Amino acid sequence: MKTVIQIVLTIAIIALGYLCVESINKPIRFQEQQKVRKEANVDKLMLTRDAQVAYKSVYDKYTGNFDTLINFIKNDSLPLVKKEGAITDSMREEGMTEQKALALGIISRDTIRVSVKDSLFPAGYPIDSLKFVPFVGDKTYEMGAGVVVTGSGVKVQVFECKVHNNIYLNGLEAQEVINLNDKTEKLERYPGLKVGSLEEANNNAGNWE
Repeated sequence: MKTVIQIVLTIAIIALGYLCVESINKPIRFQEQQKVRKEANVDKLMLTRDAQVAYKSVYDKYTGNFDTLINFIKNDSLPLVKKEGAITDSMREEGMTEQKALALGIISRDTIRVSVKDSLFPAGYPIDSLKFVPFVGDKTYEMGAGVVVTGSGVKVQVFECKVHNNIYLNGLEAQEVINLNDKTEKLERYPGLKVGSLEEANNNAGNWE
């Protein structure tokens, strides 16, 4: 009987020790995995922002449709001024302007068209995957575009692209995700990753910046 009690106590001590270690390791593992996923999503959101800014430079507005943005990236182009020659400080002091230098042939400025894809994305980047959230299958980012009016009455084109913590952290420790959401919401912030805003003109800032 004594032996049985000792065995039971030993098992209980081992189990308690395991639970104590796990209570420490779980948050650490979650933070490590969250960091990896956050970095992957931030990279995509930043590329989306770059593409949106390029889209607006061509069409004077943002798009709320990922398929439209992806088609733009794959098939459209951007104007690029090719510069040859430069005006020196001594030339400027003598009254030389860029217009005069152009007329005299001292410098040249030619506008060429360059592929959006080649300008903004690494070689071989899978453009069609831009709308998909990493690590969670076929889940996609939420994106929208619109116009907001500033306090001074100026209309500003805006866009927003975001993913909730519940989506991009899906599959990780559920209680840790709940804790993260609760902490973020108490600070009155979006519980996830977001770039841009449909509610204010924030210069397309990401909420991780």
